[in-house]
Amino acid sequence: MAEVVVVSQQVPAKVVELEAEMVVEGEVEAEKEHEPKPKTVEKCSSYKEESNFLSDLKENEKKALSELKAKLEEAILGNNLFEKEEKKESEKSSNESEEKEKPISEEKESEKPTEEEAKQEAKPKSEGDDKEEATQEGEEEKKPEEKSIEGAKAAEEGAEEKKPDVDVKEKCVQVDKDISIWGVPLLPSKGAEGTDVVLLKFLRAREFKVNEAFEMLKKTLQWRKEFKVDSILDEDLGAADLSSVAYMNGVDREGHPVCYNIYGVFDDEKLYQKTFGTEEKCERFLRWRFQLMEKGIQKLDLKPAGVSSMLQINDLKNSPGPSKKELRIATKKAVGLLQDNYPEFVARNIFINVPFWYYALNALLSPFLTQRTKSKFLFARPAKVTETLLKYIPAEEIPVQYGGFKRENDSEFSIEDAEASELTVKGGSTETVEILAPEVGTTLLWDLTVLGWEVNYKEEFIPADEGSYTIIIQKGKKMGSHEGPIRNSFRNNEPGKVVLTIENGSSKKKRILYRYKAKNSATLCKELYQIRQLRLALHNI
Repeated sequence: MAEVVVVSQQVPAKVVELEAEMVVEGEVEAEKEHEPKPKTVEKCSSYKEESNFLSDLKENEKKALSELKAKLEEAILGNNLFEKEEKKESEKSSNESEEKEKPISEEKESEKPTEEEAKQEAKPKSEGDDKEEATQEGEEEKKPEEKSIEGAKAAEEGAEEKKPDVDVKEKCVQVDKDISIWGVPLLPSKGAEGTDVVLLKFLRAREFKVNEAFEMLKKTLQWRKEFKVDSILDEDLGAADLSSVAYMNGVDREGHPVCYNIYGVFDDEKLYQKTFGTEEKCERFLRWRFQLMEKGIQKLDLKPAGVSSMLQINDLKNSPGPSKKELRIATKKAVGLLQDNYPEFVARNIFINVPFWYYALNALLSPFLTQRTKSKFLFARPAKVTETLLKYIPAEEIPVQYGGFKRENDSEFSIEDAEASELTVKGGSTETVEILAPEVGTTLLWDLTVLGWEVNYKEEFIPADEGSYTIIIQKGKKMGSHEGPIRNSFRNNEPGKVVLTIENGSSKKKRILYRYKAKNSATLCKELYQIRQLRLALHNI
């Protein structure tokens, strides 16, 4: 109950910010009413990765990178990059030496005379016994001299035998110059192209403070070693049921791989208990999440000219509230570990379908995040999801459930097909999209989505011959946001055109995104031939 009280106290400030944003957005929309129609989809121009080219760095950044490389070179060649591991080994060896001392003390106790031996010693000795003892004492007196002579000889003759032992120890402490992370060698003198890229990630995460960045790198390497991250890609974690929780899907406008995190699936109590029911299950979930992160990094190009970070989309629709303690703890732990051990691998973190309570929860998590991490967070209410995603991701790469055109196993449209176009429909006006079909037997395909919806929509085929009748493909009807993107097709029996009509009855302007393609009989035959050839090639393999 105490947590709920704390959360409720932090809500007002966020609500005020939210209301302010809504007012600003309303003013901006009012100002743009009289602007001409945009020809291309609105993009976020400020969304770009920082350059990893040495020539583009500031002087203080170049200096910091040079210092970090020098420290790393020294640490690797000095074999002291894993300090914690060495301490553990020394503690382990000291414990082993203590255990070895115990048997020695036990042996000394066993050397004490028994009662029978003591009685025999107490008995009077005969003259013969005295003589025997005298001879034994004489021999014992000679033994130390013999031992000292033998020891001197052994010291001279065995000096050379001890040297190999020292060499063996030196060989055991060999320097590992092949230390790497995410497949990138870390020894700067190797001159690997991706070394600077990786080191810049740690420097940026620590505002180019060399010592802090170096310590962060050491802790990350130690964590990866203890957590066995380098072998995590080959592990079968038996987490097929988590495939809908998070997955990689497509790329954004800058080529960043996009990772979707769907929290709403945990509204299913059965899946929730299966994932977070015990501490062991929570650890499996965390390991699976890091495995997905490593898979995402496999898609990156850790070179100065490459794309070296990804875009995270966090869908909070139907997400369990703050009352789900296990989810809250696991999320907090995952965010912390990802922030500490995967610096600068997320170019932007977009939260969509954000419920009211999340702003309060975010206020609680905020103190555990760096300012740089928080600066990459972006929140979108349900009504602004598609509009927000379009600033970063092309419509062809946005899944249909978020208002885009991407469908699983799409056999109609491919990546090579035309990009989506945009049309603005002002309040109280009507616009049309015309798709020409001059050849008979052409199959026309189209996708269309409306930002904000609440429009009247219809589809019809108008023949080129004025004497022919217009064919209604889709009767006019009012469409809302629940409709989702439209996909339809039409095959003409005479020359003409397909006309898509969008009527905006509201006072606010609407943004229409659409794309289309035409397939004539020759194109269809060519595609069928290519499919057949591909099947034959696969069969021969």
